[in-house]
Amino acid sequence: MTSSTPEPPGAPADEARVDRLAADLRVAVLRTARRLRSQKSVEDLTDGQLSVLADLHVHGPRTPGELAEAEHVRPPSMTRTVAALAAAGYVERTGHPDDGRQVLVFPTAAGRAAVEETRARRSAWLRERLTRLDDDERATLESAARLLRAVVEE
Repeated sequence: MTSSTPEPPGAPADEARVDRLAADLRVAVLRTARRLRSQKSVEDLTDGQLSVLADLHVHGPRTPGELAEAEHVRPPSMTRTVAALAAAGYVERTGHPDDGRQVLVFPTAAGRAAVEETRARRSAWLRERLTRLDDDERATLESAARLLRAVVEE
């Protein structure tokens, strides 16, 4: 093929470009996530604990087993996380209304406040950086956000 002839999809040049894009996106997404995670309202909360609180804030009371499944961890790990959150006053446990062998975990006012303040801080951090971009750059990121959601939801 001559240099003016485009390579067919799946050609080595196309694969190399996709590989570079994958590497660039991986680094950008991980660095962005790391910076966002640092914007939390309670420094003593681990990322895992904050994730559990956020899950409870959105979905309401859940059993430790449901939380473990949602967070993709083993039940014993979730039991430790819930115990730490309860000891710190961020969650409470109560009996399950339908199954006496189960408990339900729900956020306390302090747990809800930690989630809401963290979300506000993270949104403010990102919003401040987005205001530095022009309209075309923000439109590109809107498209990228939509595409990334599609990639993750596959």
